[in-house]
Amino acid sequence: MRTWAVVIRILRQFRRDKRTLALMLIAPLFVLTLMNLVFNGKEYKPNLGLLNIHQVQGLDTSLKAEGAVTYTFSSLDEAQDALEQRKIDALITLNGPIPHIELEGSDPTINRAVLQTTQKAASHLLKDSPSFNPVVTYLHGSADMTSIDQFGPILIGFFIFFFVFLIAGVSFLRERTTGTLERLLSTPLKRWEIVLGYVAGYGIFTIVQALLISWYCIQVLGIMMVGSFGWVLLLTLLMSLTALTLGTLISAYANNELQMIQFIPIIIVPQLFLSGLFPLDTLPEWLKKLEVIMPLAYGAKGLSDVMIRGKGWDAIASDVIVLAAFSITFILLNILALRKYRKI
Repeated sequence: MRTWAVVIRILRQFRRDKRTLALMLIAPLFVLTLMNLVFNGKEYKPNLGLLNIHQVQGLDTSLKAEGAVTYTFSSLDEAQDALEQRKIDALITLNGPIPHIELEGSDPTINRAVLQTTQKAASHLLKDSPSFNPVVTYLHGSADMTSIDQFGPILIGFFIFFFVFLIAGVSFLRERTTGTLERLLSTPLKRWEIVLGYVAGYGIFTIVQALLISWYCIQVLGIMMVGSFGWVLLLTLLMSLTALTLGTLISAYANNELQMIQFIPIIIVPQLFLSGLFPLDTLPEWLKKLEVIMPLAYGAKGLSDVMIRGKGWDAIASDVIVLAAFSITFILLNILALRKYRKI
């Protein structure tokens, strides 16, 4: 009977805590639905640029028959610009008897799709001479590029974002539950001064964490690094600040550590799926549109541009601005959230 009393008490506790009950039931279904959409997405169809292909009749048609999307260019400069902007995955040029394929190169999965598609198209087209040995070059990356080189920038951004979000949220929640925040709110300090103080205080530790993770992945693990380490630090610091302000904001609406952790499937997991870990072109259109509200997507894109493609400020400026805007927005929302504890 005493055991049954404990069971009754727990059931009543869950009944009173409807948020925890909803997250326990809905969050797993939400994550499983995302996984189903990601892993059952349509097969990736490479985008191929064609230049001077008139020497091989029917190549364009054969490539399209294999599912490729083709674009014909009239000048090398125009084609190179499209490749640099990632509007196409590869450029196929025929200036002589030997074809030349220049891959964008930053994604090994896409590289394999391009080479397989061109090989199949050529084998169907050149039935009398089935061998197809083009000269393959890489705009970014190389033939030796590994999966960890591709996913490294995304994983760096993810782990920084995840741990900062979790630690900041739980720590700020503890400030509330132990009464520290209430005591601060009873002082003449304004809400914005309290928020900025917390952000600056926690920010020091998040900066150290971002620096350590970035340095370790690049220098110790040997993940590909083509661009400037300074741009990597800038992006990781902004991601840390975004995760910090988002974590403190979410913690304002959690009553205990369990509720804070339960926000992870809703806040963090979708960002991982839409961060570039999987080709977005294979996802449903409505799901791809959610990328614009995912801070991790901007950070991962910027890190990939720097670490894999060797780009600088011109390429990452928009990502830096968006991450800074996210941080400022979350800081303002944190200030408003403190109204539930004290009106100033």
